Amino acid sequence: MSFEKFIEEQIQKAIAEGKFDNLKGAGKPVNLDEYFAAPEDVRAMYSLLKHHEFVPQEVELLREIGELKEKINCTADEEEKKALSRVLNEKSMALAMILERNKLKKRKKLFP
Repeated sequence: MSFEKFIEEQIQKAIAEGKFDNLKGAGKPVNLDEYFAAPEDVRAMYSLLKHHEFVPQEVELLREIGELKEKINCTADEEEKKALSRVLNEKSMALAMILERNKLKKRKKLFP
């Protein structure tokens, strides 16, 4: 049996067993534009980070800030609102510091 035939049989067996039924993005077309737009020497790294759903710290903080704002708007308890507002302020300050640090790094690269 050829290697290709063996692989094809394994794929068909997995399909029959439903192992591909709940994959993320199932039924959606694969868009490789982002992949090929990335420089060749960093494609593997970008793919690995994306596959493991890694996002930069500032993106994660933006998500958390959005969730905190939503919780504050939905909460009737004033004590809970105060506690959530404190956390929101901390996250907002952390985000501002990261963005400022990134801005300074960028300036240093442009004007060494």
